[in-house]
Amino acid sequence: VLNHFSTQGASGGPGGIINADFIQTVDYYSGSFPANKYNALSGMFDFKQKEGSKDKTNIQAALGASEASLTLDGPIGENTNYIFSVRRSYLQFLFSALGLPFLPTFNDYQIKVKTKLNQKNQLTFISIGSLDNLALNESIKNPDETQEFILSQIPVNNQWSYTIGAVYKHFFENGYQTVVLSRNMLSNAFYKYPDNNESLDRSYDYNSTEAENKSRYELTWRNNGYKFNFGANLEYAKYNNTTSQRKYFQDTIVNFQYTTDLDLYKYGVSGQVSKRFFDSRFLVSLGVRMDGNTFNDKMSNPLNQLSPRLSLSYSLNDKTQLNAGIGRYFQRPAYTTLGYRDYDGSLVNLSTAKYIGANHFNIGFEHRISDPVIISAEGFYKRYFQYPIDTNTGESLANQGADYSSVVGTSPVVSEGEGKAVGFELVNRINYKKFTLLASYTFVRSHFTNLAGTFIPSSWDSKHLLTLTGSKAFKGNWRVGFKWRLVGGLPYTPYDLETSAKVLAWDARGGPYYDNTKLNSERSGTFHQLDVRIDKNFFFDRWALMIYVDIQNAYNYKFEDQDFILREKNPDGTYMTTNNDTEYVLTTAPNLSGSIVPTIGIMIKF
Repeated sequence: VLNHFSTQGASGGPGGIINADFIQTVDYYSGSFPANKYNALSGMFDFKQKEGSKDKTNIQAALGASEASLTLDGPIGENTNYIFSVRRSYLQFLFSALGLPFLPTFNDYQIKVKTKLNQKNQLTFISIGSLDNLALNESIKNPDETQEFILSQIPVNNQWSYTIGAVYKHFFENGYQTVVLSRNMLSNAFYKYPDNNESLDRSYDYNSTEAENKSRYELTWRNNGYKFNFGANLEYAKYNNTTSQRKYFQDTIVNFQYTTDLDLYKYGVSGQVSKRFFDSRFLVSLGVRMDGNTFNDKMSNPLNQLSPRLSLSYSLNDKTQLNAGIGRYFQRPAYTTLGYRDYDGSLVNLSTAKYIGANHFNIGFEHRISDPVIISAEGFYKRYFQYPIDTNTGESLANQGADYSSVVGTSPVVSEGEGKAVGFELVNRINYKKFTLLASYTFVRSHFTNLAGTFIPSSWDSKHLLTLTGSKAFKGNWRVGFKWRLVGGLPYTPYDLETSAKVLAWDARGGPYYDNTKLNSERSGTFHQLDVRIDKNFFFDRWALMIYVDIQNAYNYKFEDQDFILREKNPDGTYMTTNNDTEYVLTTAPNLSGSIVPTIGIMIKF
């Protein structure tokens, strides 16, 4: 779990847990993952963390408008070093001052300890974790329509997560062996009272945990110009969930409750071989892996998840390189889907769940115009199959999680969905003396089928994504940086106003209902935002001071999204009804978001 306020059952979350000061390198795979990388479907980040200083202890403390942090690193004896970081946000004070309806607070930590046992053996210990709380800003007096809608929709959310593990490496003449043991866990709890009235019974009460205990072995060696990698993994997972929810069904209110306790084993093997030909100009890498788990017969047979992959790279000259790849990839359905039970306590998706699959095709090139300037381009096509579709709404689970909801996948599904994503990406990197610029543009079309088998735009079908990130160092230890983003309008589903107006329906959910017969038939406007940062460093004999000013949304862009749906009020504050008090009178309000968020902070290094 790498996100604060993560979306259980998906990969979303509004903020990252990883402290950027810990990152040494990041490799991004948009396709052609190595065979030892698994349970990823579309893309993968591979983070390498920094090591602590081997010479002296360093202390870095930072204080900003939204968070405080402390980082320590240094040696422990002659053969061991460490790096440790802890952060605490106080966004709730900033958000309260801005009049925002939600008040998030997050905490996180990271630690890495590496010891060199001898010339051939090393041991690394890593852990990362978070503690998140999201409260409602009920101190707002006379909330406007936007504040009122958000307060009515957002639940109180409490989360914590951690990952802890150890990596042992043994080196020999032509390679090395790796043994990894780890455990990760997520606890997710949220609840909602009708109209935030705590004197009433909760309309939604959700408590869930999921934990994984993992072991992995890898053997990597070289022989006669070939590089070989063999790997095997065995994991035990446990998932618990207790849910109580009020649902509207056929003009009645149903109190839906279920408790689940699921455990399963997961296993996989992989192999990869690579070699360079034609004076090392042509690299060929061929890999294959198989995965399985004990949830049902379909997924327990690893041959059903056989995933070969091939990547090619050819250097035309010292400046130009061509790349291509083709492969098949599988991902296990979310625990929220596997553990979902009905009124009788039976696993609803036991007979229908399958691994989600994707076939990737990509081709591109990279050209170095000069030492500081590199351009690259890549075209891609991804075809998805066996994607779960929610039989209640007819919607592919691929569309869920885009709004950073608390949980995705707690529904009956059929694994018959298909999807496709096609597009290209252009990237320009400039790193010239004291100036850096990264410019990237992606055109993408993303469609997934609904229950009827019709391809419709996915919730991620933005078409255009443009990002410009740059920085410039000046004399006197000044640095100015900026990031400008543009994202094309995303599809959304209009509301079903007829169902939403019914008193029983609205009171059960606490908000309006979507018209799933018009799934993602509308599209919001284009989003763009400019962030600016100015740093000033002061260096002294044994310590350094940095002062920074960070301005998010510098030109105060207001993003317009789907209108809010609200209930009209009577003069006395009660909600207006019609048709013998069986329906609410509904109204709309513009959904505008975005404001300038300035931050001033200091950072001290010893």
